[in-house]
Amino acid sequence: MSQSKSASIMDARILVPAIGDAFRKLNPRSLAKNPVMFVVAVVSALTTVLLLKDLVTGGASLGFSFQIVIWLWFTVLFANFAEAVAEGRGKAQAESLRRTRTETQAKLLSGDDRTKFKLVAGTSLKVGDVVIVEAGDIIPSDGEVVEGVASVNEAAITGESAPVIRESGGDRSAVTGGTQVLSDWIKVRITAAAGSTFIDRMIALVEGAERQKTPNEIALNILLAGMTLIFVLATATIPSFASYAGGYIPVIVLVALFVTLIPTTIGALLSAIGIAGMDRLVRFNVLAMSGRAVEAAGDVDTLLLDKTGTITLGNRQATELRPVRNVTEQELADAAQLASLADETPEGRSIVVLAKDKYAIRARDMASLHATFVPFTAQSRMSGVDLDGSSIRKGAVEAVLRHVDLGTVATGSTRASGETVREIQAIADEISKAGGTPLAVVRDGRLLGVIHLKDIVKGGIKERFAELRRMGIRTVMITGDNPMTAAAIAAEAGVDDFLAQATPENKLSLIREEQAKGKLVAMCGDGTNDAPALAQADVGVAMNTGTVAAREAGNMIDLDSDPTKLVEIVEIGKQLLMTRGALTTFSIANDIAKYFAIIPAMFLAFYPQLGALNVMGLQTPQSAILSAIIFNALIIVALIPLSLKGVKYRAVGAGALLSRNLLIYGLGGIIVPFVGIKAIDMAITAIGLV
Repeated sequence: MSQSKSASIMDARILVPAIGDAFRKLNPRSLAKNPVMFVVAVVSALTTVLLLKDLVTGGASLGFSFQIVIWLWFTVLFANFAEAVAEGRGKAQAESLRRTRTETQAKLLSGDDRTKFKLVAGTSLKVGDVVIVEAGDIIPSDGEVVEGVASVNEAAITGESAPVIRESGGDRSAVTGGTQVLSDWIKVRITAAAGSTFIDRMIALVEGAERQKTPNEIALNILLAGMTLIFVLATATIPSFASYAGGYIPVIVLVALFVTLIPTTIGALLSAIGIAGMDRLVRFNVLAMSGRAVEAAGDVDTLLLDKTGTITLGNRQATELRPVRNVTEQELADAAQLASLADETPEGRSIVVLAKDKYAIRARDMASLHATFVPFTAQSRMSGVDLDGSSIRKGAVEAVLRHVDLGTVATGSTRASGETVREIQAIADEISKAGGTPLAVVRDGRLLGVIHLKDIVKGGIKERFAELRRMGIRTVMITGDNPMTAAAIAAEAGVDDFLAQATPENKLSLIREEQAKGKLVAMCGDGTNDAPALAQADVGVAMNTGTVAAREAGNMIDLDSDPTKLVEIVEIGKQLLMTRGALTTFSIANDIAKYFAIIPAMFLAFYPQLGALNVMGLQTPQSAILSAIIFNALIIVALIPLSLKGVKYRAVGAGALLSRNLLIYGLGGIIVPFVGIKAIDMAITAIGLV
């Protein structure tokens, strides 16, 4: 898996601009997007006005008031800074993408003749225009190959230096503007208008300009706003209690109490957590079209995975030669290798390698054999070689048996014995039941045996599925294989279920069935026939190499076109949810400790009995209030790395996860403020700030 290098949050190129952005985000329209921090900014402005009034009128405790006001504004700025740092990482990636956008010249075609074109600016291309792109040319805009085949360097998008093949009429027809054709030529029909290309959308998304809040984030914001309103009402009642006791509590102290008790920690970091989740996906070369998709990935219940290329290596490998009676393995290996020498498929090459490694059949002088190779065709379902006076074929068992029958009729030779045919069919059935693919080999009408091709299950995939099962996720393998072969592969891979002989309608039906049960479904695909299912799935991951229809239907695009990333996408989504939950728990637990710091300090003069609640042993009421407000601001900065990196992912169930969060972040959220506030109290008392 490719993983893009991400700028460190300690990088000065991110931190320095983030400081300026933190001040720019003091704009009320920006602050209004975060209700908690908007309220903090409003009360900070109120205390600033009161401080200026006291400066003019000569009010008491100006030094204390000034420090409170400063730390209130620091609280707002630190929250803005956290968001700016998260966005800064995206902006660094966006700047890299901008460098890939060049003002290229496009060869616009006016007819079918590819030699007749006119040069136009790439930015002037319209949807539907057809351009010719030749070796060395930059593809001017997003499009779909309508003719030709070429090798394309997509390093500007994926970071992968190895070129990829793009061709018309298949599932690898989509091309991206800014990538370069290395060999041959292709005709491309433009599918994106200027300013809305894939790179343009990537830039906007990674910069956070189009990051919409997810449903859970909106719900949490509403909860935090509700808690803030409750504390507004609670704080507003405090002067009445003080007045009843014959005392007076300054407004600035009430503001300090209010700000320390509302959930400022999670309110400050909520946006940064969401941006960081999308950033982690981008570092894995996966582009999420929305934050909603990332969050949905964390809640996925059912995972649909294609067999080929995801669960298996994708290329069947020859693993065994099974000769019939009266035929030696060496004889079968010799014929199988001869029939495969011109076969450039992975299967054909694996047969040659097997004969070489296991049976020591190496160099051959093909010139002396006067060989004529017979390529594989969909009609014959066989390939092979014709030598001087000899003919060898390998292919599907049914096709080879039919070839033997037809050869018998044409030449009048002795037909293969029924016993040999039954033996071939028995071997083929045994291989199929084991999940393999049988290929029969015949030489001059004589059946020699069967080649066992095995779809190799990827190493470690069974353990990964077991991990997903522990997370409560059901895995379903989708394959076009027959049920017998599919069952064998499913058992070896350790998936929970499988869908054999799958059609686009079958996939869509399965997704709808799961969703009807209240489950969230994720799947990946790359072809036009996958588009309906990708659009229906809650998390649809389209391969970047796939068709335009697939890319438009999905809500995520894998730039490396690696279907196994579905597992990582789910893990990143869960990490996002875990991080948000952990910091919310920590923030709320924080308030308990801050309550014990401020409430006794505020009322100690009126109700001496409250001294029993001063469990921290804070020096003075003023030092207690100032220590709490300083801690409240500094804890935001301290938690920025955790909010961006995310809490450590563990494949555990929801119950175990809740227990762990309560233990670590709930208990930690109570203990850390006690220690932190006491340390700050000792420091500011020692240096005489109060």
